[in-house]
Amino acid sequence: MPLMLRQIREQLISSDAEFRRLADEHSRYEAQLEKLYKAPYVSAEDILLESELKKLKLRVKDEMEKRLALASQSVVTH
Repeated sequence: MPLMLRQIREQLISSDAEFRRLADEHSRYEAQLEKLYKAPYVSAEDILLESELKKLKLRVKDEMEKRLALASQSVVTH
């Protein structure tokens, strides 16, 4: 991630409650996936859960990227 985008992301995390919530949610999904990957046995339910977690994580990431793009546009235009 380029330095400017990283700075904007950090600023959004510190100043935008919704962006911070999305970042936390994304981290929770990632932690749940890591736990599934480390499990010695994977059940059919785990496979379904993995698929659902990946979809949720991607949805959250897409929303974060939209907010990041809007914030970076406003920085460039000002």
